[in-house]
Amino acid sequence: MVSCVRRSSLRRLRRRGGLARLPEAPEGASLVARSAMETLRKALIAGAVLGAGAGVGTALFVLVTPGEQQKQAMMKEMPEQDPQRRDEVARTKQLLLATLQEAAATQENVAWRKNWMSGDGGKSA
Repeated sequence: MVSCVRRSSLRRLRRRGGLARLPEAPEGASLVARSAMETLRKALIAGAVLGAGAGVGTALFVLVTPGEQQKQAMMKEMPEQDPQRRDEVARTKQLLLATLQEAAATQENVAWRKNWMSGDGGKSA
């Protein structure tokens, strides 16, 4: 407000006693208002930065996530979808289960066998 007023206007106000009549705000009140405004400003800036970060993260997630057609193509290329691989996994599971059943039925330590699928060889427990 003072910057808009010329010096001569200020001199006239002083001579008339006008400056003495202008109400002055208590310094404590102005400091409280100023600190509240600074706190509000910092909170708004922090909110804007967090919102921008969330927006960028969401945009990147949308860009990177494959579409439905890409998902179907990826599922076809997975090893579990190959019939030969599925048969191999099923056979391995059967052999493992048979070995575990044999180990439970006998006193022999099948872990010492060189060939787990044969009934002979290895050390006894």
